[in-house]
Amino acid sequence: MHAHGHGGHHGGREQDVRALATALGLIVAFMAGEVVAGLLAGSLALLADAGHMLSDAAALGGAVFAARIASRPARGVWTFGFGRAEILAAQANGVTLLVVGLLIVYSAVRRLVSPPPVEGLVVLAVACAGIAVNMAATYALSRADRRSLNVRGAFLHVATDLAAFVGTALAGALVLATGWDRFDPIAGLLVAALMLRSSWSLLRDSGRIFLEGSPAGLEPGEVASALAEDDEVVEVHDLHVWAVTSGFPALAAHVLVRPDADCHAARRRLDRLLSDRFDLEHTTLQVDHVARRAQDVELGSLRRR
Repeated sequence: MHAHGHGGHHGGREQDVRALATALGLIVAFMAGEVVAGLLAGSLALLADAGHMLSDAAALGGAVFAARIASRPARGVWTFGFGRAEILAAQANGVTLLVVGLLIVYSAVRRLVSPPPVEGLVVLAVACAGIAVNMAATYALSRADRRSLNVRGAFLHVATDLAAFVGTALAGALVLATGWDRFDPIAGLLVAALMLRSSWSLLRDSGRIFLEGSPAGLEPGEVASALAEDDEVVEVHDLHVWAVTSGFPALAAHVLVRPDADCHAARRRLDRLLSDRFDLEHTTLQVDHVARRAQDVELGSLRRR
C-alpha cells in the first residue's frame, strides 16, 4: 500500500523573479561606474567590490533564469519538475564567491607588501553610492522567499557587497585622514573574508541537497522513532528523508503494522503525524501487515525450491 502527499512548493516564484530582476538592474547599472572609478583611483577595494558586483550580476542573472526554469511543471521524464535548477544556481553562486574571494586575497596581500597610491576621496564617494545602491537591492531581495536556496544565494551576494561597501567607505575615510594607503587592501581582505564565509554556506547547503542528505533540522532517526511510537506499528525500515529542492522535503518508508491493524487507517494517521510534527507533505509510505509479509517470504522461498 502506497500513500503520496504533495505540498505546494512552487508558490511565490513570480514574486521572487521580480525581486531578483529589480536587484539585477540596480547592480549592473552601478557596476560599470565603479569599474571606471576604481581604475581612476587605483583602489583595490573598489575593484574588489566591482569584481564582487560582477559576480552579483552573474548570480542574479542565473538566479532569475533558474527561478523561471524551476516554475515549469513536472512532465515526461522530469517527474519532480525542474526545482533543482535553483540549487544548481546556488552552487554556481558559491563557487563564484569562492574564486573571486581567493583572487582578492592574493591581490590584497601583494598590495599590503607594496601599496600603490590610493585616491581616498574617490574611494569614499563611490563606496557611499554603493551603500545606497546595495541597500536598495537588498530591500528588493528581502521581499523574496529566502527559504529558497537560489534566492538566499543571490541575497548573500548583495548583502555581502553592502557590508563590503561599508568597509570600503571606512577605508577611504581612513586613507584621507591618515594618508596610510594600506587601509585599502585591508578593506579588500575583509571583503574576501565575507565572500568566503558566504561561499562555504552556499556550497555546504547545496551539496547536502545534491547528495540527498536529510534537510537541516530534520533528523531521520527522530522521524523513524515518531512513526514507531504508533500503537499499531511493529517496525519501520528503509526510511529515506531528502530534499528535492529547497523548501521541498520528501520521505519514503516501509512500515509494518500488526496483523489485525487497518492499513488504510494507519497510513492516514502516520501521514497526519508527518505533516503536523515534521512539516513533511510529500511522503510515500508502504504499509504492510507484519504476518502477511512473513508469509510472503515463506511462499517465495518455497517457489525458489
